[in-house]
Amino acid sequence: MGRPVTGGDTTTDGERERPTTSAEPAAGAGSRDVAGLADGIDSGRTPAAAATWIEPELRRVGIMGGTFDPIHYGHLAIAEEVAEALGLERVLFVPASRPPHKLDDDVTPAEDRAAMAALAIAGNPRFSLCRIELDRDGPSYTADTLQELADEAARQRVARELFFILSADVLADFRSWHDPARVVALATLAVVPRPGSPAPEPEWARAQLPSNLAGSARVECLDTVRLATSSTEIRSRAASGRSIRYLVPPAVEVYVRDHRLYRSGKPVRTT
Repeated sequence: MGRPVTGGDTTTDGERERPTTSAEPAAGAGSRDVAGLADGIDSGRTPAAAATWIEPELRRVGIMGGTFDPIHYGHLAIAEEVAEALGLERVLFVPASRPPHKLDDDVTPAEDRAAMAALAIAGNPRFSLCRIELDRDGPSYTADTLQELADEAARQRVARELFFILSADVLADFRSWHDPARVVALATLAVVPRPGSPAPEPEWARAQLPSNLAGSARVECLDTVRLATSSTEIRSRAASGRSIRYLVPPAVEVYVRDHRLYRSGKPVRTT
């Protein structure tokens, strides 16, 4: 699934959406049973492969989507806090392959972004990298990702709750997303604040949704840590040869240096 949770470019990232389809509620939108929802929603697409992204025994799983260009401590702190607050057994970090809102931008190759994410989350057993969007052709739409994860739960015959993590300013743009009805049908929205802003209120959060979805959507508003770190700032610092230490995990810092990322001489992206 921009603008990151912590002020850069992830969904937390600002979302990877844009083109919208029908905002009609999807079947089973009031249910918290994702496995059941999968039977009631026709995604109109077939996954490339029935990979296993979530172990069958896991019941409460968070989804942290974004460009992760690069991943930084802000992403990690938000994911940890949301997992703790909501009792999540796992948080999947889902790098976008082709962010729809950045198709014309000079985004770092997906494999580099995935490698940095894997390095960043190593050592935290509650975090895992999910390549679901990297292994799928076409733009990276959150609705499609959630559908594939719901389909997986159905195949495993488990009742699994998915929690999609996003920042309040990203939620403000929710009506422009691709297939928002399917997103709210398949996952609880876990909304976190932007740095310098108060925690979002549930009434405000629901007001950002299409009116026909506000009543059925499941929304959790959380007051989490606000680290004013952004991927944009990190790219800019790396491009000018400045230190990014203490902004990203050490392994990510080494990867950026060894692969000479963001040092091409091209203008630094600011979105």
